[in-house]
Amino acid sequence: MIPRARIVLAPRPGRGLSLADTATGDPPLSLPISRRLALAALLALAPVLPATAQERAITLASTTSTEQSGLFGHLLPIFQRETGIAVRVVAVGTGQALAIGAKGDADALLVHDRAGEDKFVADGHGLDRRDVMANDFVIVGPAADPAGIKGGRDATDALARIAKAKAPFASRGDDSGTNRTELRLWKKAGIEARGLGSGYRELGQGMGPTLNAAAAMDAYTLTDRATWANFKNRQNLVILVQGDPALFNPYGSILVNPSKNPQIHAADAKIWHEWLTSERGRAAIASFTINGEQLFFPTGTMPTQ
Repeated sequence: MIPRARIVLAPRPGRGLSLADTATGDPPLSLPISRRLALAALLALAPVLPATAQERAITLASTTSTEQSGLFGHLLPIFQRETGIAVRVVAVGTGQALAIGAKGDADALLVHDRAGEDKFVADGHGLDRRDVMANDFVIVGPAADPAGIKGGRDATDALARIAKAKAPFASRGDDSGTNRTELRLWKKAGIEARGLGSGYRELGQGMGPTLNAAAAMDAYTLTDRATWANFKNRQNLVILVQGDPALFNPYGSILVNPSKNPQIHAADAKIWHEWLTSERGRAAIASFTINGEQLFFPTGTMPTQ
């Protein structure tokens, strides 16, 4: 709903008439009657005039990892300063973000499940998917490490050892990009994760709450490195497995298809999409650090491990 404008023309010495806000919206009694009548007619139109220019904003459906790591808190103010466009983030798992985009309830997506992203575009829901940035996943767990996986670089072997040890594992269980990667790794290990019994806990939660649960349970879990770096409640959890190419974690930007969703803010979403993959956007991504550590790498810049 457009707020009602409270506008009045008031004389200023030496400057004639100017617009000013007033609590009542009534023309000043000091004006001649003819001018008061003219101003009254103008004020009758005030309900259809916005008090301020309407804010330019888009809705971005994205992941909990980009939100909980602090990346958006760094990135979005830079974008808004440069373009005047605010970005409202809906931070959910990638599966949910794709569903939100398919319904036209977002203008753009920033997600991390390439197979799901490609299907989203192939089904006609999205346009112009672009590589944006990457980081990696790590397997964390209790320092005591009952499964004996510490120092390994093979994620599939690590999961097989966790299953053999019947050690607890906290899964996001939320159809996120992280959850989808985890399930692919279990499958590659030849293990049906949901058949592991009570030690396998599907939480239906984002990355932060899942790490909290793993810390409380002394359980293993798969996490993106950025959320881990920003996570404070580690208790006994430490990184145990990293460096497997299978743990590479790329992110893609997709525009929601305006031909299916004419109500979306397609033009401003396009500005975001272009900025994110421009040199300015890449520099902004690269400049985000936690304790001096860069945690997201523009596409093509991530060092090999």
